[in-house]
Amino acid sequence: MPDLDRIDLRLLKILQEDGRISNLKLAEAVALSPTAVLARVQRLTRDGFIRGYEAQLDPHKLGRGMLVFVEVLLDRTTPNVFEQFKAAVQVRDEIMECHMVAGGFDYLLKTRMADMAAYRDFAGTVLWQLPGVRETRTYAVMEEVKSTTRLALPA
Repeated sequence: MPDLDRIDLRLLKILQEDGRISNLKLAEAVALSPTAVLARVQRLTRDGFIRGYEAQLDPHKLGRGMLVFVEVLLDRTTPNVFEQFKAAVQVRDEIMECHMVAGGFDYLLKTRMADMAAYRDFAGTVLWQLPGVRETRTYAVMEEVKSTTRLALPA
């Protein structure tokens, strides 16, 4: 993080906690003028340290309370199979995250469903139809102990 000073890190920490904070309150929190803070936030955004802002929705209230992780093993690990799989995953809203991993399988998916019946339907009509899928292992989450998108930043 060579381009970030103490104030930049403080701004990022505050924005992670409250992305809707006003520029004036943000400026007060770091003891800078609103103009200076706005310029810093614009620079942090332009340089890619801030990727965007979004509301955190409650999946339970919106009928997506069941969290399911899925290990995916592909039948072949060739560049074209990887590309086809990645493209197919991008268009599925049920798949919240997809990570290529090292180890005993190829991808780890994070999905949200209404219930086990919805997951079963998803598995049969979507998951097992994805390009190159040979095998899957499903892990239904019984309790979310910790869930955050906040990154640990140096003080």
